[in-house]
Amino acid sequence: MATKYRTCNLCEALCGLSIEVEDNKVLSIKGDKEDVFSRGHICPKAVALKDLHEDPDRLKTPMHKVDGEWKSISWDEAISITAQRLYDVQQKSGDNAVAIYQGNPSVHNLGTALFSPQFVRALGSKNRYSATSVDQLAHHLAGEYMLGHQFLVPVPDINRTDFWLILGGNPMVSNGSLMTAPDVGNRLKSIQKRGGQVVVVDPRRTETADKADKHLFIRPGTDIYLILAMMKIVLDEELMDLEQISGSIDVKQIAQIKEALKGFTVVNAAQATGVSTQEIEELTRAFCAAKSAVCYGRLGVSATTYGGLCHWAINTLNIITGNFDRPGGAMLTSPAVDLARSKSGKKRFRRWSSRVRGLPEFGGELPSSTLAEDILTPGEGQIKAMVTSCGNPVLSVPNGRKLDEAFDSLEFMVSIDIYLNETTRHADIILPPATGLETPHYGLAFHNLAIHNSTKYSEAVLPKEEGTLYDWEIFSKLQRAYEKLTKSEEELSPQFTLEQMMEMTLSMGSSGVTFQELKKHPHGIDLGPLKSSMPGRLKTEDKKINLFPEIYQDPLAGLIAEPISERGLLMIGRRHLRSNNSWLHNSYRMVKGRPRCTMLMHPDDAQDRGIVNGDTVVVKSRVGQEEIVAEISDEMMKGSISIPHGWGHNRPGTRMSIAEEHAGVSMNDLVDDMAVDALSGVSVINAVPVEVFVKSESEVLV
Repeated sequence: MATKYRTCNLCEALCGLSIEVEDNKVLSIKGDKEDVFSRGHICPKAVALKDLHEDPDRLKTPMHKVDGEWKSISWDEAISITAQRLYDVQQKSGDNAVAIYQGNPSVHNLGTALFSPQFVRALGSKNRYSATSVDQLAHHLAGEYMLGHQFLVPVPDINRTDFWLILGGNPMVSNGSLMTAPDVGNRLKSIQKRGGQVVVVDPRRTETADKADKHLFIRPGTDIYLILAMMKIVLDEELMDLEQISGSIDVKQIAQIKEALKGFTVVNAAQATGVSTQEIEELTRAFCAAKSAVCYGRLGVSATTYGGLCHWAINTLNIITGNFDRPGGAMLTSPAVDLARSKSGKKRFRRWSSRVRGLPEFGGELPSSTLAEDILTPGEGQIKAMVTSCGNPVLSVPNGRKLDEAFDSLEFMVSIDIYLNETTRHADIILPPATGLETPHYGLAFHNLAIHNSTKYSEAVLPKEEGTLYDWEIFSKLQRAYEKLTKSEEELSPQFTLEQMMEMTLSMGSSGVTFQELKKHPHGIDLGPLKSSMPGRLKTEDKKINLFPEIYQDPLAGLIAEPISERGLLMIGRRHLRSNNSWLHNSYRMVKGRPRCTMLMHPDDAQDRGIVNGDTVVVKSRVGQEEIVAEISDEMMKGSISIPHGWGHNRPGTRMSIAEEHAGVSMNDLVDDMAVDALSGVSVINAVPVEVFVKSESEVLV
C-alpha cells in the first residue's frame, strides 16, 4: 500500500488530498493535513475522483458514429478522420466554418489548459466559445479595462478582512468561485471570532447566508443599484480613503463618477432592490467604518443584465473606500505561474462580432449564447463543423434545446470527452482522454485566484490504462495531423511533452521555483499571504488604475435614465456541495438521497398559485417549459424561484447510468439565449422572467 498526494481538480478550491492506493486501486481519499494551502480540508466531491476513475460508463477508446451506431476505432484512425473532416469543411466553407467550444473543466485539466490553445490557433477560426461568457466574463472585462489585463482579477483577502460583503455568491458551497478558498466555513468563523462581520446579499438565504452575521434579501438582477447606492453615499458623504492607492489613480476620474451618479439616489436603489434606504445606509457606513473590508460578487451579479457594470462598480467601491491593494481588502495574487505576466497591449474586446447578432468578441471568444444561431442561420460564414472539449453546452448554455437542434444539423462534430452525454451524443467522433487520478495536475488558473499564494504540482496517482491517451497527447496529435494537411514539413510546430511545457511555464514566473524543485514538495510550497503590489502589478500604459473606463460610461448613464419597473416572477440558479455543473451526476454517492433538482419558491408565491410542497409544477419562460417538483421555503425572497444548474440528464442517446429520479431538469432550457448583457455579451442566466403553475392531476395521470 502506498500513500499518494495530489490536488483535487473537481472545483476551484485546490484542496490537497491524501490517497491510499494498493494494486492500482484507490482504498481511501482524505484531506492532506500537510497541504500548505488547504490544511486538510476537503468537501464530499473529492471521493468522486474514485467514482470517475472506476465508472463503467466512462469511455476509454475513440468512438466513431457510423449510420447512427457507435463503434470503437483506433487512435490513429480517429485522429486522421478528425483532422481530414475539419480540413475539408474549412476548404469548402472557410476557416470560420469550424467552431470550438471549451467547457469549464478545461481549466481543471492541466493537459487541456496547456495544449489546447495551440490546436485552437492552428484551426484559425474566429468562432471560439467557452463557458466564460456564461459565467465570469464580466470579471475579466473589468480586469482588462481597469487594471490592464483580463487575468488581473482582484481576490478578497478573507484571511485578514474585518468585513466581508458577499453579493450573489455562495462560497460555503462553491469553496469560492473566482476566489480559490478551501475551507470557507472556518475562514468565515475566523472573521467573526476576531470581531469582524460577514454580510450576504442574495435573493435566497443560502448556506453562506445562514452562517453570516446578516442576510439581506434583494430582487434578482438588481445588485447594480445597491452597489451604486453605496458608491453614491461614499462619494456624497466623503467617506473615501485614497491613501493606499493615491499614486495609482487619477482623482479627476472620481469627480467624473460623482457627476455620473448625480441623477441617481438611494431611494432609487431601494425601489429597485427591495432593500430599504435605512439598510443600504447602515450597510455602507459599516463597510466604511471597518478596519478592513472587501466586497465580493459572483454569479448572481456576473450573469445578469448589468453584469459588466456590476464588476466595474464592485472594483470601484473597494478602491474608493481604501479597500484595494491592502491586507483584508481586494488584492491581486503573486502566483508562481502568472497568467497576467505579459502586457495586455491593445484591448482584446470587440475586435470582431458574432455573425448573426453582432455580439462582441472578448479575449478571442464570442458569447456562447450565439452559438446555436450561428450554426442554424444559413449564409456566408455559417458554422458547419464543431469541436467540443471538456464541455456539455447542451446543459450549460442558454436554450439548450435550440443547441440540440443546432448540433444535430452539423456536417461534422468531434468531442474530446470521457462520456457519451447530452452534448457528445451529437458527435461523429468522441476522443476520450485519460482522466482524474491518471493525470498530473497543476492549478494554473486557480493559483492566480487564490486567497493565499502557494504553488503545487501533483504527479498522477494511478497509471493510465494501456491504449489510452492523455488530453495533451490528443491535442498534440490533432494539431500535428491538421498541420500536415495545411503546412510543409518545415513549417510544422514543435512538439513538447507535458513536463517540458510545465518546465517552460514555470521558468517564466517570478517566484524562482523550478519545476524540478516543485516536484520535491508533494504538499506544495507556501509563497506567503497576498501582498500589496501597486503600481508595479498594473498592466495599463500609464501604470494607473483606469477608474472610469469609457466602455462603462454610456451603460451607466442608460441604467440611471431607465425607469424602474416590476418584472414579475424571476428565476435564479443555485448549486449544491455534491455537484459541480453537470460533472458529477453519474456518481451515485454524489446524487443519492432525496432529489435535489427542485424548484424553490416562497410560501406566499406558492399560495397565490395554489401550489403545495411536493406538487409537480410547470415552469415556463419565453424559450421553453419544464416540469419540476416544487419545494416551498421561506429561504427564497418573494417574487423569485430557484432551480439548480447542470441537471437535465433525460435526453435520449446518452450512455450514462443516472437514475431517472436523479435526472432532474435543465435550468438552461428555460434561459433565454437572446437575453445578454448589452455591454459585455454575458448570458443572463439569473433574473429570468418565468411563469409557474400547477400541473393538473389529469396531466400527471396521462
